[in-house]
Amino acid sequence: MQTPQEKKDHYHKIRMERKKVQIDAAIARANTEKGLLLVITGNGKGKSTSAFGMVARALGHGKKVGVCQFIKSRTDTGEEAFFNAQPNCEWHVLGDGFTWETQNRAQDIATSERGWAVATKMLTDPSFDLVVLDELTYLLSYDYLDKDVVLNAISERPEMQHVVVTGRSAIAELREMADTVSEIKDEKHAYKSGIKAQKGIDY
Repeated sequence: MQTPQEKKDHYHKIRMERKKVQIDAAIARANTEKGLLLVITGNGKGKSTSAFGMVARALGHGKKVGVCQFIKSRTDTGEEAFFNAQPNCEWHVLGDGFTWETQNRAQDIATSERGWAVATKMLTDPSFDLVVLDELTYLLSYDYLDKDVVLNAISERPEMQHVVVTGRSAIAELREMADTVSEIKDEKHAYKSGIKAQKGIDY
């Protein structure tokens, strides 16, 4: 007669066997290879951080990566210091600061257009395996850039080039185009408790 622990172990084994069959079948069906468009959006913390994790992963495989940071203007972040030192990573900070800092729509549009020119070069260059368009969603939701121009450039990029777009309020058309969409939600945030941004964690 089985002990309670033996029964538990037996049923766990059965569940895992069934799970393995399902997962193996799903892996077998996923046989298409293509450049992916990933959108990381939502109000929660960690969108850019997630994208930079993919940058590290791609560099670890010897791939060439381009990063375009829209909106943001600070050049003292840990991620820029680290990734700029990597030979296969091209990093551009292309913003003037968040829109509530500039308070100048015409300036924000001009800055966005200059930044987009840099991004366009990457999106037409097949030597870039991964392009991160950090905070691009704002440029679309605020109409700083023509959304059709942006979406066409992304859709017409080299076939095997991967693109990651981050930022809040991703427009419906971008979500529809994407192969993967992740929505990051806040449950708690230190900033709301009066804790300032921490070096090495927030920047």
